[in-house]
Amino acid sequence: MKKKIPRSDCPISYALDFMGDKWSLLIIRDLVFEDKKFYKEFLRSKEGIATNILSDRLKKLEAAGIVTSKIFAELKHQKEYALTRKGLDLIPVLVDMSIWSAKYDDGLAVDSAFVEKVTRDREQVIKNIEKRLA
Repeated sequence: MKKKIPRSDCPISYALDFMGDKWSLLIIRDLVFEDKKFYKEFLRSKEGIATNILSDRLKKLEAAGIVTSKIFAELKHQKEYALTRKGLDLIPVLVDMSIWSAKYDDGLAVDSAFVEKVTRDREQVIKNIEKRLA
Protein backbone atom coordinates (compact mmCIF):
# COMPACT_ATOMS: atom_id res chain seq x y z
CA MET A 1 0.00 0.00 0.00
CA LYS A 2 1.26 3.44 -0.91
CA LYS A 3 2.01 5.59 2.13
CA LYS A 4 -0.14 8.69 2.38
CA ILE A 5 1.82 11.93 2.44
CA PRO A 6 0.70 14.05 5.40
CA ARG A 7 -0.52 17.60 4.83
CA SER A 8 1.85 18.85 7.50
CA ASP A 9 4.14 17.63 10.26
CA CYS A 10 1.49 18.41 12.90
CA PRO A 11 0.51 15.32 14.95
CA ILE A 12 -3.11 16.51 15.25
CA SER A 13 -3.35 16.91 11.48
CA TYR A 14 -1.91 13.39 11.04
CA ALA A 15 -4.58 11.92 13.33
CA LEU A 16 -7.32 13.87 11.59
CA ASP A 17 -6.24 12.44 8.24
CA PHE A 18 -7.41 9.04 9.52
CA MET A 19 -10.22 9.96 11.89
CA GLY A 20 -11.17 13.48 10.94
CA ASP A 21 -14.80 12.72 10.35
CA LYS A 22 -17.60 11.81 12.70
CA TRP A 23 -18.31 8.45 11.10
CA SER A 24 -14.83 6.97 11.41
CA LEU A 25 -14.70 7.77 15.11
CA LEU A 26 -18.18 6.34 15.64
CA ILE A 27 -17.23 3.09 13.91
CA ILE A 28 -14.18 2.83 16.16
CA ARG A 29 -16.40 3.66 19.16
CA ASP A 30 -18.78 0.86 18.17
CA LEU A 31 -15.90 -1.61 17.95
CA VAL A 32 -14.53 -0.54 21.35
CA PHE A 33 -17.58 0.13 23.51
CA GLU A 34 -20.47 -1.60 21.74
CA ASP A 35 -18.70 -4.84 20.70
CA LYS A 36 -19.99 -4.45 17.14
CA LYS A 37 -18.19 -6.51 14.51
CA PHE A 38 -20.45 -6.75 11.48
CA TYR A 39 -21.60 -4.30 8.83
CA LYS A 40 -25.27 -4.69 9.78
CA GLU A 41 -24.46 -3.96 13.44
CA PHE A 42 -22.77 -0.68 12.49
CA LEU A 43 -25.83 0.25 10.41
CA ARG A 44 -28.02 -0.07 13.52
CA SER A 45 -26.05 2.56 15.44
CA LYS A 46 -28.29 5.32 16.76
CA GLU A 47 -26.61 7.99 14.62
CA GLY A 48 -28.00 6.41 11.44
CA ILE A 49 -25.02 6.08 9.11
CA ALA A 50 -25.85 5.63 5.43
CA THR A 51 -24.75 2.41 3.76
CA ASN A 52 -22.46 4.14 1.25
CA ILE A 53 -20.72 6.16 3.98
CA LEU A 54 -20.30 3.09 6.19
CA SER A 55 -18.78 1.09 3.36
CA ASP A 56 -16.43 3.95 2.46
CA ARG A 57 -15.27 4.53 6.05
CA LEU A 58 -14.66 0.84 6.72
CA LYS A 59 -12.52 0.66 3.58
CA LYS A 60 -10.58 3.78 4.61
CA LEU A 61 -10.05 2.54 8.17
CA GLU A 62 -8.84 -0.78 6.81
CA ALA A 63 -6.50 0.91 4.31
CA ALA A 64 -5.11 3.04 7.16
CA GLY A 65 -4.36 -0.09 9.19
CA ILE A 66 -6.77 0.81 12.00
CA VAL A 67 -9.33 -1.91 11.25
CA THR A 68 -8.96 -5.36 9.79
CA SER A 69 -11.60 -7.64 8.33
CA LYS A 70 -11.92 -11.33 7.71
CA ILE A 71 -14.61 -13.54 6.30
CA PHE A 72 -16.86 -14.73 9.13
CA ALA A 73 -16.57 -18.51 9.37
CA GLU A 74 -20.27 -19.19 10.02
CA LEU A 75 -21.56 -16.89 7.28
CA LYS A 76 -19.16 -16.79 4.35
CA HIS A 77 -20.80 -13.67 2.86
CA GLN A 78 -20.16 -11.53 5.95
CA LYS A 79 -17.00 -9.78 7.02
CA GLU A 80 -16.06 -9.55 10.67
CA TYR A 81 -14.27 -6.32 11.61
CA ALA A 82 -11.78 -5.82 14.43
CA LEU A 83 -9.26 -3.24 15.54
CA THR A 84 -5.60 -3.73 14.70
CA ARG A 85 -2.87 -2.82 17.20
CA LYS A 86 -2.91 0.66 15.65
CA GLY A 87 -6.67 0.81 16.27
CA LEU A 88 -6.38 -0.53 19.82
CA ASP A 89 -3.94 2.28 20.53
CA LEU A 90 -6.88 4.67 20.05
CA ILE A 91 -8.69 3.33 23.13
CA PRO A 92 -7.13 5.92 25.49
CA VAL A 93 -8.27 8.67 23.12
CA LEU A 94 -11.85 7.38 23.13
CA VAL A 95 -11.84 6.98 26.91
CA ASP A 96 -10.57 10.53 27.34
CA MET A 97 -13.11 11.91 24.85
CA SER A 98 -15.90 10.16 26.76
CA ILE A 99 -14.76 11.56 30.10
CA TRP A 100 -14.28 15.05 28.65
CA SER A 101 -17.80 14.94 27.15
CA ALA A 102 -19.31 13.72 30.42
CA LYS A 103 -17.60 16.57 32.27
CA TYR A 104 -19.17 19.23 30.07
CA ASP A 105 -22.60 17.75 29.33
CA ASP A 106 -24.37 15.75 32.01
CA GLY A 107 -27.15 14.69 29.63
CA LEU A 108 -24.98 12.27 27.70
CA ALA A 109 -25.06 8.47 27.85
CA VAL A 110 -21.91 8.08 29.91
CA ASP A 111 -22.23 5.68 32.82
CA SER A 112 -21.23 7.38 36.08
CA ALA A 113 -19.59 4.12 37.22
CA PHE A 114 -17.39 4.24 34.10
CA VAL A 115 -16.41 7.85 34.85
CA GLU A 116 -15.55 6.89 38.43
CA LYS A 117 -13.48 3.89 37.32
CA VAL A 118 -11.53 5.99 34.83
CA THR A 119 -10.99 8.68 37.44
CA ARG A 120 -9.64 6.09 39.91
CA ASP A 121 -7.50 4.02 37.54
CA ARG A 122 -7.55 5.09 33.90
CA GLU A 123 -4.73 2.75 32.88
CA GLN A 124 -6.48 -0.33 34.28
CA VAL A 125 -9.74 0.57 32.52
CA ILE A 126 -7.84 0.87 29.23
CA LYS A 127 -6.05 -2.46 29.83
CA ASN A 128 -9.38 -4.16 30.58
CA ILE A 129 -10.91 -2.86 27.34
CA GLU A 130 -7.87 -3.99 25.34
CA LYS A 131 -7.97 -7.44 26.96
CA ARG A 132 -11.68 -7.80 26.12
CA LEU A 133 -11.04 -6.90 22.49
CA ALA A 134 -7.90 -9.02 22.02
